[in-house]
Amino acid sequence: MNATLFYSIQSEWMKTKRSAAFWLVLLGGFFTPGILCLIYMVYIEKVAPAYSEPKFWIKWYLNGWESMAYLLLPMGIVLATSLIAQLEYKNNAWKQVLTTPQSLSTVFIAKYTVVLLMMFQLFVLFTIGMYFAGALPAWYYGHVPYPKGPFPWRTILQMSTSFYITSLPILALQYFLSIYFKNFMVSLGVGILMVTAAITALSWRYVYLVPYSYGGIHFMQLQGRMRFKSNILDIHYLALIYFFGFTLLSYVLYLTKKEKG
Repeated sequence: MNATLFYSIQSEWMKTKRSAAFWLVLLGGFFTPGILCLIYMVYIEKVAPAYSEPKFWIKWYLNGWESMAYLLLPMGIVLATSLIAQLEYKNNAWKQVLTTPQSLSTVFIAKYTVVLLMMFQLFVLFTIGMYFAGALPAWYYGHVPYPKGPFPWRTILQMSTSFYITSLPILALQYFLSIYFKNFMVSLGVGILMVTAAITALSWRYVYLVPYSYGGIHFMQLQGRMRFKSNILDIHYLALIYFFGFTLLSYVLYLTKKEKG
């Protein structure tokens, strides 16, 4: 990484600290863990036996992903990516950005890297939130046993990585829409439409053609509830193909777009 790109990424990252996208990622990371923790704290007598199960942490983590995989994560990516890429449009700052001593490729990569880092941040916050949300009822109520065995960090890391990969096509397409179209509602509208279509398509035989559904598909695969199998590639390979395809498309169209601000 050259110095120009590094400082450009640093600058873009600092911009997010003053944006709604920062708070959206923070809220998105802790929202599901907070809700689950509240439910367990209120209905502790009913859920207390679950803490004695050997695979409590795995089941607990998957429990959190049930709402995240289908709706909350895809919608969070749609909103956060749209907000980050629209910062320059909102502040009428594209001309200032493009007059700085950095290439168009540097601007594109820097903004894209920050979007990827923010999604990584969301995953980290979610994992930390799920741990403390699961442990808090056991710490608070003396009669509830703390889950046996060490926290399965390796398994949780593998699962998080898998969900991260399945989310990449959404991020790539939303990034393209956000930097290509000046109107914020275009990227937001397309994102909401695609997320809705993905949820509807989960019972469709060719659901693998809808990249916004990959998080839901992966969750159903982990639960053994997926009725249809792809005859082409593993879901993660398909996600990476879509990701690189959308990224290349957005890069080429961004460079060739006449009016960038």
